[in-house]
Amino acid sequence: MAKFISEKIKKKSAARLAAVQATYMIEFGQLPVDEVIKDFINGEIGRYAIEEQSDGFEILEEMVEIEEPDHEYFSKLVKGVQKNKEALEKSLTQYLKEGWTFEHFDGTLRALLLCAAYELVNTTDIDGTVIVKEYVDLAYAFFSKGEPKMVNALLDSISKSIR
Repeated sequence: MAKFISEKIKKKSAARLAAVQATYMIEFGQLPVDEVIKDFINGEIGRYAIEEQSDGFEILEEMVEIEEPDHEYFSKLVKGVQKNKEALEKSLTQYLKEGWTFEHFDGTLRALLLCAAYELVNTTDIDGTVIVKEYVDLAYAFFSKGEPKMVNALLDSISKSIR
């Protein structure tokens, strides 16, 4: 039986993906927040992703259109992360194992963790386990090694601590 996922949930999930991408672009491209948000909302950025499939012999890549995000939610996440970035980084550092620093993480991983931390702290109408699962799923989309497990453990600790 096919899983039922509402249009609203799909749009929120797409907003999270776009927020991670936008947060990365803002930090590493040193681009203006409002410009990046506008480009995503207008569909100039983030409309397609590369989907990899294997035919058993080689990996085939195909461009697939991404679900239209909830623009309001996307904008709220990106602006919230940027406004609270320093506090979020400081807070995330407190949950890391001794000897680990937030600054040494991959840029995509940092963007993902910033968005997740912001959402866990500032979104009370969505259960923390749902938010954690969404960002762990995103981690699996970007990474194939231990990062998704680390994201799960870190966000689970944060969620239990603040909710």
